[in-house]
Amino acid sequence: MEHTIDSVHSCMQVPSRFGIITTDSLPSGNQDNPYAGMVLIPAGSFEMGGDNEQASADEYPKHKVSVDSFYMDITEVTNAQFKAFVDATGYITTAERKPSWEELQKTLPPGTPRPPDSVMVAASLVFRQTSQPVPLNDYTQWWIWMEGADWKHPEGPQSNISGKMDFPVVHVSWYDAMAYCKWAGKRLPTEAEWEYAARGTLANNIYPWGNEHINTAAPKANSWEGSFPYLNEQRDGFIKHAPVKTFNCNRYGLFDMAGNVWEWCNDWYDHDYYSSLAGKASINPPGPQKSFDPQDPYTPKKVLRGGSFLCNDSYCSGYRVARRMKSSPDTGLEHTGFRCVKDLD
Repeated sequence: MEHTIDSVHSCMQVPSRFGIITTDSLPSGNQDNPYAGMVLIPAGSFEMGGDNEQASADEYPKHKVSVDSFYMDITEVTNAQFKAFVDATGYITTAERKPSWEELQKTLPPGTPRPPDSVMVAASLVFRQTSQPVPLNDYTQWWIWMEGADWKHPEGPQSNISGKMDFPVVHVSWYDAMAYCKWAGKRLPTEAEWEYAARGTLANNIYPWGNEHINTAAPKANSWEGSFPYLNEQRDGFIKHAPVKTFNCNRYGLFDMAGNVWEWCNDWYDHDYYSSLAGKASINPPGPQKSFDPQDPYTPKKVLRGGSFLCNDSYCSGYRVARRMKSSPDTGLEHTGFRCVKDLD
């Protein structure tokens, strides 16, 4: 298989399914202990951006960033936590809603024909391991648009999350994550906050644990070990998701800052954003004003970080702390979740 470095991501080019989804009517959650399950990330400065030869163009130039102190969830939001939110609010996720063609066509090239009714259904993208090598530039070989797949049915309508309350919630869109954050009295991290926290005081290192390759010695994260997408050696013990806290935390006490599921950030994605910060010392950068992805210019994208159980050096080394990824804000997939942050009172 021809070696492909970080060129096509499993959060592939997916057009927006809905208009802007608001959370104005959602009630707030229980705030008796607002910092439970969180850790304080102290203020500091770091060099943000690519650290090795795997880095993509959008990870450069490396630039100095300072962030204020904030609290961060020590784990990705779990099924148990998300269930509590849904039970309290009755919230319906993106994957549980039928797409709107009127909105869908706004982020597609002009003249794109309407999809057949068979795909205009409440659905999400589910990963299917292939039986043999396939071209890595054709994500349809391993992603299936599956009706009935959602956070309660992560592998399709016949699956469930029974016994998996401590697994990260998946099939959540950026809008879903924002809704949860509002209910919980928290917010999504900025891209700068996320990378600063993931580095865990280790300056200019490749991974949250340092520079030792992810497949060297004992398993360090939940990733794809072997040949993607058909052979997973399961050295880490998992083909798909792992319970949170399965692997060691970083120096800030944060778990799964590499692998398991991709995590939404608040920022819009702009391929050239780092260029605008070159030679500057940025303080709490909020990200660009709007999105630009040259690979898919019609669809606005939000940033994701951290990689997932599908990441492999031959395809997507998302477990690197500097690795940037992007997807439309109403896209949910089987390997996409989030964690929250909270400002100091």
